[in-house]
Amino acid sequence: MFHRTYHATHPEMMEGASNAALRDRYLIDALFRRGECVLNYTHADRLVIGGVLVGDAEVRLPDQTQPASAAGQPFLQRRELGIINVGAGSGTVVVDGEAFTLDRLDCLYVAMGCADVRFAGADARFYLVSAPAHQRFATRKLSIADANALSRGSMAEANERTIHQLIIPGVCDSAQLVMGVTVLQPGNVWNTMPAHVHDRRSEIYFYFDLDQPEDSRVIHFMGRGDGMRQIVIANEQAVISPPWSIHMGVATRAYSFVWAMAGENQDYADMDAIDIGQLA
Repeated sequence: MFHRTYHATHPEMMEGASNAALRDRYLIDALFRRGECVLNYTHADRLVIGGVLVGDAEVRLPDQTQPASAAGQPFLQRRELGIINVGAGSGTVVVDGEAFTLDRLDCLYVAMGCADVRFAGADARFYLVSAPAHQRFATRKLSIADANALSRGSMAEANERTIHQLIIPGVCDSAQLVMGVTVLQPGNVWNTMPAHVHDRRSEIYFYFDLDQPEDSRVIHFMGRGDGMRQIVIANEQAVISPPWSIHMGVATRAYSFVWAMAGENQDYADMDAIDIGQLA
């Protein structure tokens, strides 16, 4: 069922780790395989990160196969799911018989307990993040126009961007999943400056729109503020950020990324900023 399982890590596990070890512990790649639903499990707040690239036939969100005690149960038996279409064209997600059309950057929140989720649309690329849920909320489509849009940064600082809050209190109710899309304006390359951590939740960054040119890359900084490390990330790769780790990046060109969080609170502003002078 899961392509890979990523275990929780301690800050000391980052000290002295090789670049290969960092990539193995935190980088999620190969999310899109035609005709498949690729799912990865991380013990960081038990998030599941996945991707669906539809081929000649619709693709179904699989039932659970592990652990053995859960085999045969719907994937969303005790989970909620956020879906964002990061492809060039529209696609369709059918949830328990109800169809939702998602254009580029549209989002679908799928409630805990839904039994049958299917994907269609040859030009769509569905990015998925799922978190455990304790309460059922309504399944709901959110177009990118429905998002709470925050303009941040400036051209002078090379970080002019729009943060589109999609699954977040005040826009779409959820048990614990918080999710949105940040789009950098042309000519801007930095995100999330100053750096910060939030001990009450884990976060996943999924970088995309880096395919032109193909050799574009993001340098993603992580670790403790006084002991930063970095991972070089290509288009449509994701990186796990534990609660104790900073998460910020700079790239060779403008790009977009999906951020998703889960933990014990949903307050977007609950973070501890780290002054740039503290970074080392």
